[in-house]
Amino acid sequence: MLSAIRNTIRATTNSVVRSIYTTTPQATEKFDHKRIPADDEGVQGEKIIDLDSVLKLKQNLFPTLESDNYLFDGVPYKDLPICNIRVTHNNTIFTVTDSAGSVKLTRSCGMEGFKNTKKGTNIAAQTTAISIATKAIDKGYKTVRVRVRGLGPGRLSAVKGLQMGGLDIVSVTDNTRVSWNPPRPRKAKRL
Repeated sequence: MLSAIRNTIRATTNSVVRSIYTTTPQATEKFDHKRIPADDEGVQGEKIIDLDSVLKLKQNLFPTLESDNYLFDGVPYKDLPICNIRVTHNNTIFTVTDSAGSVKLTRSCGMEGFKNTKKGTNIAAQTTAISIATKAIDKGYKTVRVRVRGLGPGRLSAVKGLQMGGLDIVSVTDNTRVSWNPPRPRKAKRL
């Protein structure tokens, strides 16, 4: 009796059809892992780049003595207006100044209508950046330099908001102050 039950169970399990889906292989040739590559073959999938030509292309990436006289939209770099971004954990403040440093426009997340902890968010910084960018374009500033000072959530989104607002950003400078003699840390918590 027991053997008859086992035979019926085996018969039913063997008749169950399972569908297995497979994809076609993507590689046209098989890669032999045991083969030792030649010395000049390099890494599989890696492309060879001539470093000298890449460095020559990026040569103008860093400023030189002649950088102040480069023209951007017909204006020398040293005479471009500067957009200062002061980023804190609680707020983000934007000021557009001329090359001499006199303030022409000021906006902050609080002035834009954000209240309390929402002033310190990256969305508030981006919205304020778009607002000040449109005001700067109305005043006639199209190409600007950007200086970012401080650490906070709105650093990257502030610069992105200026671009979204229509300003052409020539350079981004991090002007965050670094304390080489920081304040004394708190005493260790006793358990």
